[in-house]
Amino acid sequence: MPRILLLEDDTEIRLGLEQHLRREGFSPLPVGTGRDALLALNASGPKLDAALLDLSLPDMDGLDVLRAIRSHPTLKALPVLLVTARSEEIDRILGLELGADDYIAKPFSARELAARLRAILRRSSPAEVSEKVATLSYGPITVDLDMHVARVDGALVELTRREFELLAYFLVNPKRVLSREKLLQQVWGLEYLGESRTIDAHVRRVRAKLGEAAAAHIETVVGVGYRLGGPAD
Repeated sequence: MPRILLLEDDTEIRLGLEQHLRREGFSPLPVGTGRDALLALNASGPKLDAALLDLSLPDMDGLDVLRAIRSHPTLKALPVLLVTARSEEIDRILGLELGADDYIAKPFSARELAARLRAILRRSSPAEVSEKVATLSYGPITVDLDMHVARVDGALVELTRREFELLAYFLVNPKRVLSREKLLQQVWGLEYLGESRTIDAHVRRVRAKLGEAAAAHIETVVGVGYRLGGPAD
């Protein structure tokens, strides 16, 4: 039963979400403040499988909790779903830039919430990669699927779980133009209900972490998506 950190400051909403998550087969760990969420993240005990974070909190911004997760030595790859009542696009994009796997805006249906949680809990290994393949490479970029690490010219590159899966999928499909819809389907999973701009945010972060020279291998195909390596490579 997946264990989910449930951060929601509204007591009634939190209780409702907790009951629904239990009915859907999740094991929620409910907290009402950012401080309590940070304490739960650092507490010993059963491991967390994902986090459901409200952005509007009484003591801190939910994005600060997301930052703490992404900088945590053992939780930085924890799948995170943001819950927000904010309508501004910049808040959603910032959350994705900081490493959230997805977001859902209030009001939302309980069914959609469960579907999005299941989507971010999908397998951690990249899609369509043979179990016999342990290492993938293109130019200076190498990923080790067994160790779950990426390197550029031998130097370690720190990637979140989803960033790693996205980069690995590019390496599995060199020189192929991959549409945003294809990437969402194959990397995020068939149940994914998010928007294509999620891909753009993740690609920007991967490029930034790879460095200018290596990032140049990931080309933008205007109006379609992305490609690792062009015809001239």
